[in-house]
Amino acid sequence: MDFFLSGFAIFVVVLVLLAIVIVFMGVTIVPQGYQYTIERFGRYTRSLHPGLGLILPFIDRIGGRINMMEQVLDIPTQEVISRDNAMVQVDGVLFYQVLDAAKSAYEVRDLERAIQNLAQTNLRTVLGSMDLDEALSQRDAINVRLLNVIDQASTPWGLKVTRVEIKDITPPLDLVEAMGRQMKAERLKRAVILEAEGVRQSEILKAEGEKKAAILEAEGRREAAFRDAEARERLAEAEAKATHDVSEAIAAGDIQSINYFIAQKYTEAMKEIGMARNSKVVLMPMEASALIGSLGGIGAIAKEVFGKDSDGNGSRRSSGSVPTVE
Repeated sequence: MDFFLSGFAIFVVVLVLLAIVIVFMGVTIVPQGYQYTIERFGRYTRSLHPGLGLILPFIDRIGGRINMMEQVLDIPTQEVISRDNAMVQVDGVLFYQVLDAAKSAYEVRDLERAIQNLAQTNLRTVLGSMDLDEALSQRDAINVRLLNVIDQASTPWGLKVTRVEIKDITPPLDLVEAMGRQMKAERLKRAVILEAEGVRQSEILKAEGEKKAAILEAEGRREAAFRDAEARERLAEAEAKATHDVSEAIAAGDIQSINYFIAQKYTEAMKEIGMARNSKVVLMPMEASALIGSLGGIGAIAKEVFGKDSDGNGSRRSSGSVPTVE
């Protein structure tokens, strides 16, 4: 009886231990950022999300442990021939995230390798349709095209491609040197063009300045000519008025006016002779009183002319005696 009880106790203990082992086998802890796929007799049934999960031991098993976080994948360096037959080396980086754990586990084998080969082939396709200058200057356009193509092709695998970036595009060394010479030539060309534009603009501004100066000078000459003409006109008017007044004075028998008029003309003539360029010394055999004497002679002649009687000869006799100019 004691042997029976001891055997039963051992059986119970073993059964309890087996139950505990089975419970522990059915409990699965899924870490954050992962999902586990569950297979029952080799067939996918469900996915376990982060936390504590239960499965049936010996019936269910974990098929795949899928990383649901965004991941980065390097695109290896490869040689690509552009549309203008330039050989370049290109590498890049790709970011993706699994959205459906079941599809990524059962729709494709070796997910990372599949994405990598897909990115390489599409990279060759995109760059092969572009010239080298376009490939070097339009990286954003290349990234967008690669992203659309790879994301669309990888959608059946249950993942989302979030970003594709080209890291380096390396042309051959001789091509880099040729591009450097071309850039130098372009910059020299721009410098020559800018210098020529500056010279042309300077000449234009100079010509415009000379034109404005000539216009202002012509306007100044016209204004000066107008002023000179106006001055000569005023002088002529004054001269005419003076001559008219002298004529009236002579007609009226004013001997003093005649003497003044002849003396003024005589003085002006002597002034012009003295101011002549070729006349350094002027010798005149006369004294200062000769001028007054000649004026007196002229006054006497005028007296004889205007002093006649106004009878039968038709001449006018002055009412008083005509003064003699001394």
